[in-house]
Amino acid sequence: MKLRKISSVKYFAALVAALLFLTGTALAGPPLICHAIDIGAAQSLPWRSSGWNLSGQETYDVSHLVPDTLALLAPGAPVLVRMETLRRATLYAQKRTAVAMELLMRLEVRTRENPKDALAAFDFGYLVECYSQASWLHQHTDWLKAPEGEETARTHVAMKIDGYEWVRKAIALRGSDPQMEFAAALMTPEGARSEHDRHLQNAIAGAKADALLARNLASRFPKSAA
Repeated sequence: MKLRKISSVKYFAALVAALLFLTGTALAGPPLICHAIDIGAAQSLPWRSSGWNLSGQETYDVSHLVPDTLALLAPGAPVLVRMETLRRATLYAQKRTAVAMELLMRLEVRTRENPKDALAAFDFGYLVECYSQASWLHQHTDWLKAPEGEETARTHVAMKIDGYEWVRKAIALRGSDPQMEFAAALMTPEGARSEHDRHLQNAIAGAKADALLARNLASRFPKSAA
């Protein structure tokens, strides 16, 4: 697997940002996994829970997670649907390390087989960042606690990959995608202010022709989207 190392400074900054987000905002919790993406009536993984402590649909067979997720990440699936699907997949796989690792590897393989595919790059990068934020919760809260040792492999792999850089690559390959810009804005709430603002403004501009994106922006960035 081609891994992109994150500097210790960036990693520390990411942890500080997550802590600030957990303790200092109305929408508490890491933004990629603790708050659902509004996908309207679109299909995603089965889900019943709402609110902060999400567990999904208890009867869902997680052994089907990888093929189900890959099927939902079809070329025609909108980016917002991809974001919500990967969020749900992350939460379902938290106590199933083998399943989580298989999904990560399958998405990484797609980037190698299709190096010019913006959606493949986006899916891989977004899942990496979801895993990273879930790992932070494992380490710093009592929620999503996995038995000791089960989180290690996934944490080590995810922390060695810069998911945000993959999303930026996807945006560059795509040329222009306001929904991808929205995803990038969520990844940089306390990061480099200029990058965050640029992503957010690009998303807001595109939301004029995308009602679903506009709803998500109003929910996540009410002051900016007003």
